[in-house]
Amino acid sequence: MTEAENRPNVARMYDYYLGGCHNFAADRAAAEEVLRIFPDTGVAAQSNRAFLRRVVRWAAEQGIRQFLDIGAGLPTQGNVHEVVRAIRPDARVVYVDHDEVAVAYARRLLPTDGRTVVLRGDLRRPGELLADPTLRATIDLSEPVAVLLLAVLHFVPDADDPYAAVATLRDATVPGSVLALSHLTLDGLPTLPTEQGTAIYRRSSSPLVPRTRDEVARFLDGYELVDPGLVKVADWRPDGEPQAAVSHGYGGVGVRR
Repeated sequence: MTEAENRPNVARMYDYYLGGCHNFAADRAAAEEVLRIFPDTGVAAQSNRAFLRRVVRWAAEQGIRQFLDIGAGLPTQGNVHEVVRAIRPDARVVYVDHDEVAVAYARRLLPTDGRTVVLRGDLRRPGELLADPTLRATIDLSEPVAVLLLAVLHFVPDADDPYAAVATLRDATVPGSVLALSHLTLDGLPTLPTEQGTAIYRRSSSPLVPRTRDEVARFLDGYELVDPGLVKVADWRPDGEPQAAVSHGYGGVGVRR
């Protein structure tokens, strides 16, 4: 096996939580360790995907036709382009991930229709991402765009200044654009199991950086929060989707002022 296959990969672990098949033995073993500590992790992952679908539907209903999904991970059911095009058939979607494995899978599995693009890029270097010629050919930054940061910011340590990265993305978009995010938290959880869970991720491709509600709220500076504000993911406009009642993090949507 290659070194990449031997080291747990967070995108492939997430795929395993969702019941996918794009994962290796090391990913499954690490994910099972997490599930022994937090048995509802799989349901929480489903909740996060359900949140993404609700957010995308909401943004499309507001008239947004451009979506930038950063930290998109491996394709699974209910991808952004599938959800939005049920409402806006002409919508353009750019998927971005820094993990070459996730990008390779996405390019193989997602449509090549000119309106769905997969890029390798890094949230920690937003200037480079925004300057990418393929992104600029797909998304018109003079028109509103929905930036999706779902379950990605908690893999960016404070040393890499994720707040500045999000601010750069915000400042590159026009008023009326949208930021949607979800972020892992350990608020209210007992210390020992959380330490055990984060230790597992320290062996993976991307260690976890859980944040408090106040720390997560800072990412939405400069945005007008959409009701019900920054809440547990399952509580953001629930619509009765199955397996959407457990949250391990906060979710919120803001509109650029």
